[in-house]
Amino acid sequence: MAKFLALTSFGLRDVLEDEIREMGLKIVDKEATGVFFESNWEGAYRANLCLRTATKILLPVLDFPAYKPEDLYHNIQKHDFTKYIRPDQTLSIDAHVRESALQDQRFVAMKIKDAIVDQFRDRCDGQRPDVDRDNPALDVVVRVYRNEVNVSVNTTGPTLSMRGYRKSSVMAPLREHLAAGLIRMTGWDGHSPLMDPMCGSGTFLIEAALMALNVAPGTFRKRFAFQGFKGFQEDAWKTVLEEAMDKEYTNIPYKIYGMDINGVALKSAQENAEDAGVSEYITFKKGPIVTLEPPPGNTPGIMVVNPPYGERLGITEDLKDVYRDLAHSLKQGFKGWKLFLLSGNQELTAALKLKAEKRHRVYNGNLDCRFLEYHIR
Repeated sequence: MAKFLALTSFGLRDVLEDEIREMGLKIVDKEATGVFFESNWEGAYRANLCLRTATKILLPVLDFPAYKPEDLYHNIQKHDFTKYIRPDQTLSIDAHVRESALQDQRFVAMKIKDAIVDQFRDRCDGQRPDVDRDNPALDVVVRVYRNEVNVSVNTTGPTLSMRGYRKSSVMAPLREHLAAGLIRMTGWDGHSPLMDPMCGSGTFLIEAALMALNVAPGTFRKRFAFQGFKGFQEDAWKTVLEEAMDKEYTNIPYKIYGMDINGVALKSAQENAEDAGVSEYITFKKGPIVTLEPPPGNTPGIMVVNPPYGERLGITEDLKDVYRDLAHSLKQGFKGWKLFLLSGNQELTAALKLKAEKRHRVYNGNLDCRFLEYHIR
């Protein structure tokens, strides 16, 4: 058994913790943006494939204090990095440094790279891996905080948020793992309608459909970093894939609805839904928010929306009108529904003139946001 670290965005840790627990993995610790779990490699494969709210699965390998360059070099030698890749493959060092004597991230990365390369030279007849920052076979993640160094091996590769189905997008798209986490926060389970009236490139809608169908989010990825490791267990990986496919559903009890005033955005959403294999479960409509109506039937549902909030797109009085129009449409036709709104601008949110039942702090990229819950009465 080894200890792995599943990373996520600020505000999603508890949701990620629930996901990991539902997978049957043993949680052993947690931090602000991550959850540590104990597992064999098969469990790590499953976490990479199936966790919706994680961004990366790391394998922590070293922890030590460092005040001088020599501390970095000598402590790195305590772990055998040659067991992950061959010397003819590539590596990269991803270093993050805060409040430490060793302040230069580039220097820290270079020193650790030198130590690992020298280790390969000593153990592999003078051969060493080259550096490839774009597509390395081995990505070593280094975090230095207050002179404490944490070194991990990235088992994922590029972030899990890059599902692989989004070929086209619009300005300020929502990251997939965040959309999935927010959908989970709404409590939606597929047994009521779900609507996004400002759907953009369709991330909320697609993630909701994949969740309701129990399709593993890693299904669309061509490759994970662990598949290139020397100890990769092909049979265990095939078992994980087969188990995930066996758990998929073939239908959703209720439809998912998306609307946007922007025809280009709507076309992107439709194309992305097709690439994700969920277009038959989503009904799209072009129109302004003032034309918003509930779907057929009398079942109250969930509305989840990431409206423009100015930080990226510019604050204007027109945006306030959009929020007012949304509130008006909700009061007119959506009694019994719940609205979940991701907001990064309190001034714009105030234009709704609705009282939030709950507020949850999350980060959308670098933006400090609130995920607000409203009950329409």
